Amino acid sequence: MPDWTHLIRFVTVEDEQVHLGQLVDTTRDVGLDSVNGVEIKAYLVNGDIFSGKVTQHVYTVRKLLSPVAREQCSYIRCLGLNYKDHAKEANLQLPKEPVLFTKPRTALIGPYPASITIPKCAQDNTTDYEAELCVVIGKYGRDIPEEDALDYVLGYTASNDVSARALQLANSQWSFGKGLDNSCPIGPVLVSPSVIPDPQQLSIKAIYNGNTLQDGHTRDMIFGIKKQISYLSQGTTLEPGTIFLTGTPAGIGYFRNPRVYLEDGSDIRVEIEKIGTLVNKVRYESL
Repeated sequence: MPDWTHLIRFVTVEDEQVHLGQLVDTTRDVGLDSVNGVEIKAYLVNGDIFSGKVTQHVYTVRKLLSPVAREQCSYIRCLGLNYKDHAKEANLQLPKEPVLFTKPRTALIGPYPASITIPKCAQDNTTDYEAELCVVIGKYGRDIPEEDALDYVLGYTASNDVSARALQLANSQWSFGKGLDNSCPIGPVLVSPSVIPDPQQLSIKAIYNGNTLQDGHTRDMIFGIKKQISYLSQGTTLEPGTIFLTGTPAGIGYFRNPRVYLEDGSDIRVEIEKIGTLVNKVRYESL
């Protein structure tokens, strides 16, 4: 595994190029710093996200990008109905097996200034947020035992499973309504397992226009990270760059009264302990 602990992908002030970096100050919430115009410094990382080595060359961040580029992402696997409180608010029985759907990598975007874009087909006041812990796989694995599952994790970040509910619920398969372009923001930083040895010990929130609408904890997952990796690797090779969206706690907009949806120009944030805050604006497409 690489030697970074807090990895960002960013455009630099110095040369306007895309680089990988290790945060100089790992105590900062760089998602908030980016929004607030606070200067962010990073040590240059040579190589790629899977084998990069931290140097002593320091660069200044002009723009944060998704820590995993689309071309590095081999597959986005997502779990539905994976928190006990979320199943309760949906008035559904707890699933006996993980509920899987997928997103295409064209859904993948980064943190602010990247925007969640709502296309015309989803501008019906039903597009929703889902705060989720994101797991990035770092090496090939198949039929992985649960006790070894975390050895395959490259890092953890925050994600938002943006969902066009009308499109999702019109079909028995969820992938289309959850897989629209720019509907899978992740970031702002990829944090190594050395910093997060137990992914079931993290608080997670969704904050919409300044109001906390989801306030959960990863210990309430029905299927923990070890189980997810082991289950989804049965007879199936997990490749480096595979992304897992691991489910969302209670408080999604669809089950609130009155319902909440992502409005044009709004601000949606996913805050996860030890990772920071993934911030995105919402933009309705005009075409």
